[in-house]
Amino acid sequence: MTPANRTMLWAATLGATATLTVVGATQTNAQRGLGGGLPDGGQGPTEAMLEACTAKQAEQSCSISNDNGTTISGSCRAPQGRPLACVSKSGFGGDRQGSGLPIGESNSGSQISSTQAYTAGIMCAYAVSARNEQTGLASTAKWTCDRGQRLLTANGVPDHIVGQYPDPASPSRISEQVVRFTVTTLPVAYSGPGGRVKEPVMGLNGVKFVPDSGGSCGDDITEVRQCPLEAGGSERWNIDVLGQDIFDFGEDMNNGHVQPTGAYHYHGIPNNMLSAKAKAGEEMAMIGWAADGFPVYARYGYPGASMMLGQLKLMRPSYRIKQVPDSGRPSVAIVPMGVFTQDWEYAEGLGDLDQCNGRFGVTPEFPQGIYHYYATDAYPYIQRCVKGSIDSQPEARKASGQRGEGRKRGGRGERGGGRRPQ
Repeated sequence: MTPANRTMLWAATLGATATLTVVGATQTNAQRGLGGGLPDGGQGPTEAMLEACTAKQAEQSCSISNDNGTTISGSCRAPQGRPLACVSKSGFGGDRQGSGLPIGESNSGSQISSTQAYTAGIMCAYAVSARNEQTGLASTAKWTCDRGQRLLTANGVPDHIVGQYPDPASPSRISEQVVRFTVTTLPVAYSGPGGRVKEPVMGLNGVKFVPDSGGSCGDDITEVRQCPLEAGGSERWNIDVLGQDIFDFGEDMNNGHVQPTGAYHYHGIPNNMLSAKAKAGEEMAMIGWAADGFPVYARYGYPGASMMLGQLKLMRPSYRIKQVPDSGRPSVAIVPMGVFTQDWEYAEGLGDLDQCNGRFGVTPEFPQGIYHYYATDAYPYIQRCVKGSIDSQPEARKASGQRGEGRKRGGRGERGGGRRPQ
């Protein structure tokens, strides 16, 4: 099978109902490196990734050389039924390229018929048009519904107060983007653990949500400044932006910051998107749509799943820090538990929400009940997966070459130095 045919096979397995396009500067496959994407900007493997695993077996080591002379190591992997491709050892990533299997990883399980929803009558004419005085830019977003799809066109500029950018930890200035986002208006959840999505939520204001960072650490570090935070990092241990003070990503009061492309984005609850009542837990606040077409809310929901009665409840995620660090993890004396994505585990029934930070229940927009997600104050902050059908997974075709947080090594403090636990 030729590389082109293998690439097409990967592409064919990704759902086509939901798409996300953020248009900016173009980038070649060689520059993307591992996990860079399809030739048209999709998130399948590049030809280099496929060629690196020619005549190899699953889990055999592989490597790809980039145009800049660097080499990224990985292993030959693929979801079931797809050709092997060289994938970086860090697994799924967030703002960086070259960080694991393509987004749109297939959901598993069977459809849960009771979760099938029809959302076309809700917020199909929602629009934002406001000037952000901080940036001097207009914030625009327009949602429409047509023939089973919910469509967004936006410029990615936040419509609320943000941090002062550029700053030392997030040195890029906010700039307008060209955002296109499409999801189904007929979502249905699956019984499996959820499918992995790189950018699982789009805010109502056209600003995206990104769970993970571009930062990572290797097994054998002796100090935090050895951990690359720039784009393209391929170390094994993925650093979370929130919930830790070892590494500084320049996040603001909205748990957001700016990518090198100028794209402002959220890693957690966008506080300044919320009304005073929503912040106080006096009203339930919808903040966006997930990549599978289900709605997303902030912090609070009704205590009962069937009626909008009683005081709103702060929704609790069902994740906890592992009691024993994973094998090969850097010393907890250098990087305490909870900093890495791999430090957390899902414990069913621990909180109110499932693996994807969601639940079925009533909401103001859907008083008959709907499966929906939450942004929370505790890990995972925003969902790391979606429960929606395979056909609702995003292809996320990008011509922008957004390559992550993109800055120097190290953590908080001068010259990238880190802070160890006291």
